[in-house]
Amino acid sequence: MTRPAGIPVFERFFRSVGRVDIDKDDVRRYRRFVDDKIDDIAIAGRNSAKWNGRDVIAPQDLPITKGLQERMRDFDKLDVADEVRELLRQSIRRPPADVTFAEDTEEMLPEVFGGLSVALARSFRVLDPNLSNPATEHWDRAFEMFDLIF
Repeated sequence: MTRPAGIPVFERFFRSVGRVDIDKDDVRRYRRFVDDKIDDIAIAGRNSAKWNGRDVIAPQDLPITKGLQERMRDFDKLDVADEVRELLRQSIRRPPADVTFAEDTEEMLPEVFGGLSVALARSFRVLDPNLSNPATEHWDRAFEMFDLIF
């Protein structure tokens, strides 16, 4: 298995945002989370665009809640945000074949995933206020929480 890119950046990110320490296996879990959520966001956006008579997903078609908007603003204020943005730009995989993002929507995706990443990092402390190093079960619970709303 290949070593995921950006391990030190994501370690700093999770430490600063969620006050948890992660390792390379956790970065792989995080990448899986991003891959899963791109599908969820793409499908929701596609459905919204179709409902509004468009084939291309515009920014307003993305399922961005008030809480996610706030996390996106929190993400933008982070020292490590530019590095995370760049890694996300390089690694967000393509959505399903029947989904087309508008150019301005594509440009917005690293911000959306930055906000989701802030929420994910903080969710570990919601699951266990004393958690310092999330185990597989913590990641599974966090993913389950996100699957309830996405």
